[in-house]
Amino acid sequence: MRNYQSGSPIAVLGMSGVGKTRIAAMMRREADWFHYSVDYRIGTRYMDEPIVDNFKREAMKTPFLRDLLKSDSIYISSNITFDNLEPLSTYLGKPGDAAKGGIPFKEYLHRQRQHREAEIAAMRDTPLFVKKARTIYGYSHFICDTSGSVCEVVDPHDENDPVLKTLSESCLIVYIKGDEAHAEALKARFDKAPKPMYYNESFLKQCWADYLKESGEAETNVDPDAFIRWGFAKLIEWRAPRYQAIADKWGVTVSAADIEAVGSPEALLALLKKAAAR
Repeated sequence: MRNYQSGSPIAVLGMSGVGKTRIAAMMRREADWFHYSVDYRIGTRYMDEPIVDNFKREAMKTPFLRDLLKSDSIYISSNITFDNLEPLSTYLGKPGDAAKGGIPFKEYLHRQRQHREAEIAAMRDTPLFVKKARTIYGYSHFICDTSGSVCEVVDPHDENDPVLKTLSESCLIVYIKGDEAHAEALKARFDKAPKPMYYNESFLKQCWADYLKESGEAETNVDPDAFIRWGFAKLIEWRAPRYQAIADKWGVTVSAADIEAVGSPEALLALLKKAAAR
């Protein structure tokens, strides 16, 4: 879907922090659009069981909680919301020294693979929710708030890519493109509060090998936060051309600066109409 008519379904793509969720929330609150959060769908539909199992695994390490859990005296669940995806991030984890909160790299890869399958499934659910929004909840308009890692699970050069084909047939794909200043701001913010991320597996394996070689550390001695800080800067550079390729073939591009200046639903729709006309 390259042509855009005011109110048509849209899907916003881009790195974490470019404004996807802010825009989606604004359209939900101020224009009564249905807000489909892919991260929320991943965490509540496709990753809920492994997330909760991990909580239970940790609880079983404490005798007091273990006895209560085994006797069904307590109930453990995940409380993911649009604004709090911490349970999902915590489950993904960080590789490295267990004493510093790390997990073995092999387990890290396993969880990354789970996330990949979940993200693909959640993205392919988009048309289902476009329909649900209209037929069940009575919404006339729809916005898909994608995960920051969607570019890692698609091939923008494959005209039959199942995720992009499904998404483009139901929504206008909008890539929110950051500039150098935005990239530096993302790095600075991440450096203060590094969080688990999803990576393309081949890219991740190369980063891990390069980091071990550069640091001279054994896998079990790696500082988890140091590694993901190191990897995040490389991740920004890795993702930028992949996102641009998606926009060039499947959608449109708007700048993060223009999105930051958007203060109303009307301003966003005008921006999208202009972008689609280019």
